[in-house]
Amino acid sequence: MKKAKKSGEDNGGKLRGAERSAYFARRETAKVLRVVLEGDAKRRALASIKSLVYQPSIRNKKATFALLCQTLKHLPIIKDVLQAASILNTKWKAVSLVGDAEKFLMRHQDALRSTLKQLLLQRNVKTVKQLIDLHHGPDVSVPRYVRVNTLKLDVDSAFLELKKQYSVQKDNLLPDLLILPPGTDLHDHPLVKNGSIFMQGKASSMAAPALSPEPGWEVLDACAAPGNKTVHLAALMKSKGKIIACELQKERIRRLKDTIKLSGASNIQVLNGDFLSINPEDPSYSKVKAILLDPSCSGSGTAASRLDHLLPSKAEGMDTDMGRLNKLATFQRKALQHALLFPAVERIVYSTCSINQIENEDVIKSVVPIAESYGFQLAKPFPEWECRGLPVFEGSECLVRTDPATHGEGFFIALFARKDAYLWSNKKETRISHSPSKIKNARRKKKTIPFVSTNPFRMWLYDQLNYRSGRNCR
Repeated sequence: MKKAKKSGEDNGGKLRGAERSAYFARRETAKVLRVVLEGDAKRRALASIKSLVYQPSIRNKKATFALLCQTLKHLPIIKDVLQAASILNTKWKAVSLVGDAEKFLMRHQDALRSTLKQLLLQRNVKTVKQLIDLHHGPDVSVPRYVRVNTLKLDVDSAFLELKKQYSVQKDNLLPDLLILPPGTDLHDHPLVKNGSIFMQGKASSMAAPALSPEPGWEVLDACAAPGNKTVHLAALMKSKGKIIACELQKERIRRLKDTIKLSGASNIQVLNGDFLSINPEDPSYSKVKAILLDPSCSGSGTAASRLDHLLPSKAEGMDTDMGRLNKLATFQRKALQHALLFPAVERIVYSTCSINQIENEDVIKSVVPIAESYGFQLAKPFPEWECRGLPVFEGSECLVRTDPATHGEGFFIALFARKDAYLWSNKKETRISHSPSKIKNARRKKKTIPFVSTNPFRMWLYDQLNYRSGRNCR
């Protein structure tokens, strides 16, 4: 009797395992979708789509993420079909629950299918995929990059562990970066959960090495959250020295602290405050030798990886709001000028995840004369990297760009270095003054020393001291 009752319940009103899982995935997707669309409409998103899906409260993350992506991809078509089918009437306004909405749409499925066929004919396409491509363009598959957190695991060990399940390659530019096939899902992988590897794009992983802080230095990360670049700095410094991670927004501080805790970094001090309000003359910052400035930007370069291109505002072209871009550029310029004021700073990296000239080359061009007055010049990180800045001013070849189509993300990096920087010999550093005679003697002595460093900044400095004659990079 009990078995019969249980079987009857399964065949009757109660949902089975797979159906139950799908039902809850639809409910969770609906909740996330509402937050995403409301934030997009107000142009004040609480977090990226991925961050909202992978928050702890979402139980079935994989199914929710897949369903949310498909819903957003189809959203323009869904709107067109619903409008053309004329079923969004007064009865629809009374539907509030997910289950009720599904039942309502299922009752009109014949009308919806008929309308979709008419829409395909009108747009002169044969499939729904071709219809989607008209709105968003075809999907571009990019590799899955992971950065090995060398504070917890060496690169070779991470490589061998991942190779047990996936095809893995080492990156030819960044020694702590590994490349996996597109679409590789590592969110539940033990190495990700314990902080041994971070899912971080190649372009994003270039900012910290461009700064190349030395172990023992004091470094300021001006706009730190969510913290991937901050903990990358800590790994490059072998957790020696000090990193001040500055973040203005309180709601992002928790995410920053979680990232730091996960990484195992022990030399990071979190500061909840505005970078622009920090007094560079304060003795607390008198030893800051390097600054990473990754300010708020349009995010246009990471739209695909963040899935922002699926949002209605992007489909409607609202992301080209010049008023917003001008405000961002004004802040970015102020922040970069402020970084130049710290008395002991020797290197400053300015980076954005934007492809817009107004946030990148235009900001640098406006700041270069001021930087030079403080004794800084543009350096050329990653000399072998071919994708450089737009040729809109002399010296733009020093800048680094990445292309979204080729590299998966659109990033921009500029490195400012103080002209009286350090000259490295084999085992110790010797200060070079502004005196031309001393610089000339230092160059003469340096020629007798074989150069073997792989540090990007040292490579650049060696190039400057031996071959440079003008104020811009070669």
